[in-house]
Amino acid sequence: MAIPYSLLDLAPISEGFGVKDALNNSKLMAVEAERSGYERVWLAEHHGMHGVASSATSVVLTHIGNATSSIKIGAGGIMLPNHAPLVIAEQFGTLAELFPGRVELGLGRAPGTDMATARALRRNLQSDVDNYPQDIQELQHYLGTPQDSQPIVAVPGADTHVPLWLLGSSLYSAQVAAKMGLPYSFASHFAPDALFDALHVYRNMFKPSSQLSAPQAMAGVMVVIAETDEEAELLFTSVKQQFMNMRRGLNKPFAKPMADFDNYCTASDEAMLANVLRYALVGSKETVKEKLNDFVEATQIDEIIVSMPIYDIDARLFSVKAFADIATACSGPFRSPISVQSDQ
Repeated sequence: MAIPYSLLDLAPISEGFGVKDALNNSKLMAVEAERSGYERVWLAEHHGMHGVASSATSVVLTHIGNATSSIKIGAGGIMLPNHAPLVIAEQFGTLAELFPGRVELGLGRAPGTDMATARALRRNLQSDVDNYPQDIQELQHYLGTPQDSQPIVAVPGADTHVPLWLLGSSLYSAQVAAKMGLPYSFASHFAPDALFDALHVYRNMFKPSSQLSAPQAMAGVMVVIAETDEEAELLFTSVKQQFMNMRRGLNKPFAKPMADFDNYCTASDEAMLANVLRYALVGSKETVKEKLNDFVEATQIDEIIVSMPIYDIDARLFSVKAFADIATACSGPFRSPISVQSDQ
């Protein structure tokens, strides 16, 4: 049985291009992902970043849903402390009505931006991360079957039973997902340090729920596949520049590959990149296949979700298709994708 594989898209705004180009590229990526057998395509909520076009996540998902016909679409994720749960229920309830059986909602608790922008989003920071589990329960309430005496009803939203995933990079998020009986996706593509501890906590603390009877763990990795290892490493310098820019407080579009990257990168940068990007799968198909098998064997994950941080859209689409070929051949004791109890 092949491991289920999904696509995480940040709608990158590449250097020299604009938001419209980024959103059109996201559409092309989703179409290729559907054609290549991916389980889902998720868009991530970020704000105020010159290299990311998916801040209005639910709006972009409508764009993706209209361009595809069967692949699951969702958020990876919505940063719930930024929003009233009722608003998110209405947005994703609307998506669920437009694209029946295809919509899912991944949730995170980070702001997805700097604190000044977070304050502008929330108007104040009173609704902080301490309310996260209560906000999740409130959101589930709005997406569920309304009671006769229920004073607030999400319209659309009620009775859609949009399946939730919890996302995170810490033991806290793993515990919340386990206690609530929800599927869990770990952000090892950019915050790998707690990967194995979080998976252990999630699996050992898991309690069945109406949505999920057994733990369902997914992990994120960056993937760059090209004809040769050397070409892939060159393409990978774009995301390396992005991490270095963020470390230096620079807010820039997604950079072009840099042939003389080693001359630009300091020893401190190299150490940071080696740590943060330790699970990235970069190389030819043969190289990435070996790395993928090692990662899946070590983590025993049930599913994998990949981002493709590549500047050129044609190279990005090549990587999407190539990874599908590799993942289809990666077999193991994986469970089928989650089965959600729903009235749909």
